Amino acid sequence: MSEAQTQIKDTVTNNDVVLFMKGTKDMPQCGFSSRVAGVLNFIGVDYTDVNVLADEGIRQGIKDYSDWPTIPQLYVKGEFVGGCDIITEMTLSGELDTLFEENGITYDKTSAEKIREANA
Repeated sequence: MSEAQTQIKDTVTNNDVVLFMKGTKDMPQCGFSSRVAGVLNFIGVDYTDVNVLADEGIRQGIKDYSDWPTIPQLYVKGEFVGGCDIITEMTLSGELDTLFEENGITYDKTSAEKIREANA
């Protein structure tokens, strides 16, 4: 396991919710990262953001780690959940709420419902 892989494993193991993204939660550097961070920020999830642009080893390493080719990547309790399209779909279907509830992750259900209402 490479140094980047070890760092990634430690990050996803030691934090309940992790978003590997381009940029940061306060300043996303791509539209897809911005969309996922926007959802998490809007529904009040406390998450760790990892800027893959700051470290080429992490940028490639996360793709190898998850066997998923694109960024952003969301992890909950150490498990890879998905990228932008999957998170968007899960938000709109309510599956993301269920995932957070099953894992004891605090979020604002009212805000999650507002996203669904706005996209109905």
